[in-house]
Order: sequence, then structure tokens, then C-alpha cells
Amino acid sequence: MRRNQIFTEREASFLRELLREKVDFMIVGLSAAALQGAPVVTQDIDLWFRDLCTPGIRRALRRVGGSYIPPTAMTPPMFEGDGVNLFDIVVHMHGLAAFEKEKANVLQVPLGRFKVPVLSLSRIIESKKATNREKDRLVMKVLTDSLRSQSALRKTPCKAARRPAPTGRGASPRRPRP
Repeated sequence: MRRNQIFTEREASFLRELLREKVDFMIVGLSAAALQGAPVVTQDIDLWFRDLCTPGIRRALRRVGGSYIPPTAMTPPMFEGDGVNLFDIVVHMHGLAAFEKEKANVLQVPLGRFKVPVLSLSRIIESKKATNREKDRLVMKVLTDSLRSQSALRKTPCKAARRPAPTGRGASPRRPRP
């Protein structure tokens, strides 16, 4: 199983096209948390864009067979089409700064052969606290535990385990690891 393959190939293609078009976006919400190792599931993929009017969004959509549906008085902006219908457009992240300031809290997470911009887990937690919906409260412990685990791993120095060199009869020299 490939690492961080929580997306279908068509969904990954759309993300790759957004990157090729140099669209300024980030993955937020529980998909972003899952990409950072949090054991969570979600029904959608939240994308936050600096500017929805960026022409690269429509070019990327066209390349994967999708389209943009502008907002109305009754509906938010949406994507339509195979491979993009699970993407939700986020226009505001509760409890966070503007997109430009939150860019400083973005991690580049490997997704197959490329990296995607993902909002940090600590900022996702802040937004979920501010939103305070029941579904957000239900995952809060899992998210905070994941953040704590990540922090502990960063603080623990990684020391390579050294085995004594083989000696004696029948010992074969170990090849150094690349």
C-alpha cells in the first residue's frame, strides 16, 4: 500500500493539476489531519483557495473533466464531475487568520510522486475548537492525541541502533545501509 493514498487516482490528478497551474491552495479539515497521520475518516476533501477567481482552477478542472459551479444565494461554490465531486470549497476557516497568514502553517505532505500543501494539525484543531460543532468535538481527542504523539516524536532524538560488528568464525561483514 502506498503511503498517504487516501485519494483516488482521479482526485490526486486534480490536486496535481492545481499544483501544475500554480494555484495557491491548501488541504484543510480532516483530510489534512489524515494526511498527517491522524486516524480519522471523512466524507469529503476540503480545499481552501487564496482566490477562487484564479484561472488555473478552471484549467485544472477542465483537464480532469470537472467544472466549477459558482455560489448562489442558496448554495456555496462547488466542483462537479467525476474525480472532483468529493472536494468541498472552503471560503472561510473559523478561528484562523486569513489565508495569506495561515500559509505559514502549511506542511508539504507527500502524495504519491508529488507533495500537496496541507494545513498543520495544530491549526486544524484551532479551527475545530472555534467552530465547536458536535462532529468536531467528537474527533477532538483523536486530533489532540495525534498532535501530542507527533510532538513527542519530534522531541525524541533518533539514535541508530548499533550492533556489534560480527566476529569469529562464519561471521560475514555487514554491508552499510544506503
